[in-house]
Amino acid sequence: MKKRVLVRGPVLTLSGYGEHARFVLRALKKREDELDIYIVPTIWGETGWLNIDDEEREWIDERVLKATAYMANQGAFDLSIQVTIPNEWQLYAPINVGVTAGIETDRVSPVWLEKSNAMNKVITISEHSKRGFINTNYDGQNKDTGAPVHLTCETPVEIVHYPAKTNIFDNLKELDLNLDYDFNFLSVAQWGPRKNLENTVKWFIEENIDQKVGLVVKTHIKNGSVVDRKFTQAQLEGIVSNYPDKKCKVYLLHGDLSDEEMHSLYKHPKIKSLISLTHGEGFGLPIFEAAYSGLPIIASDWSGHIDFLYTPFESKSNKSKKKHAKTKMHPSFANVEFTLGPIPPPAVWPGVLEENSMWCYAHEGSYKMKLRQVRKNYSKWTKKAAHLQEWILENFDYESQCEKLAAAMVDDYISPESEEGWLAEIESIVQEYE
Repeated sequence: MKKRVLVRGPVLTLSGYGEHARFVLRALKKREDELDIYIVPTIWGETGWLNIDDEEREWIDERVLKATAYMANQGAFDLSIQVTIPNEWQLYAPINVGVTAGIETDRVSPVWLEKSNAMNKVITISEHSKRGFINTNYDGQNKDTGAPVHLTCETPVEIVHYPAKTNIFDNLKELDLNLDYDFNFLSVAQWGPRKNLENTVKWFIEENIDQKVGLVVKTHIKNGSVVDRKFTQAQLEGIVSNYPDKKCKVYLLHGDLSDEEMHSLYKHPKIKSLISLTHGEGFGLPIFEAAYSGLPIIASDWSGHIDFLYTPFESKSNKSKKKHAKTKMHPSFANVEFTLGPIPPPAVWPGVLEENSMWCYAHEGSYKMKLRQVRKNYSKWTKKAAHLQEWILENFDYESQCEKLAAAMVDDYISPESEEGWLAEIESIVQEYE
């Protein structure tokens, strides 16, 4: 008999968590011979919703309707998989798996640890995110008894990275960006404190004030609406207007783009490099997409994107060492130096981004130097980008990552061995009471 699996997450939103939730669904869909899948879609902030009519959307809609009818009749599930920040995890089934992009800072909140410990498993997206769970601990007191409490993550935490969607390269579109120059950098990020777009743009202009280069800023504040575009444009112009005599150009690219359009942007002949001064990433999906599209990357050298921007390095001395020696990893991107420091007060989000947690602050001089190096010696960085692209396509291919995710979510709970384990545990409990 198939196991009834509830998937709860923002599966229809244009957001990072929306993409994460769809990754979960695509992985589970490969196991439909043993799983009966039900979907409860949730919102993600004020982000827009997918407006696509295809086979996958039809499949999702069918399972949303099925879940609505089943739950209205008090139907129960064997397993729940919840794709969101841990604050929202609940016990919907006997077995509950929390899937999260994790944290952009160096630690998670006490609420996240409490919620994680109620789950059977936590699946996250990077080594950085996993460290946030397993390295965080808090000391306090039980509010009822006054007894000391030491709070840590006691639930298994697994990592499964995003897959590279190379099939999308067969459906690229011709984008008319109306760019003045042939050499342009690209930044893709939501406008907010964590992404550090103000310094990304400001320092770019200062470095290239007399150069014929451009910067395309693909951004929004909340969503792809006309009102949002107006406010986003005002934010960008507030920076650019301080440099009236600049030769370089800055362009706003606003609005919702399809997967095909986004990958066409990464592959555009006039887009030469992606830049990011992010303070921290759980993974960094736009950076990942640009990297496996072959774009040279300039980015802060800290947090989740390090998992895919560093590649193995083999020298003659390394080859002569023992087979089990740890492989050294080296940056295959223009890594911007940084300093770790407390997050600023406006970024504090109680229960998510805690006061006194840390993220990285990119060094202005290092960033400007990397911009100059990539612009002046572009062939060197295209070679690094090609090497990085090859490594990502080999190690993050779509089929293997989907299989890893499916295995992490369900194998411990639906295999014959796991059922035998449940039965044995039940039998032992019965024998104790007898």
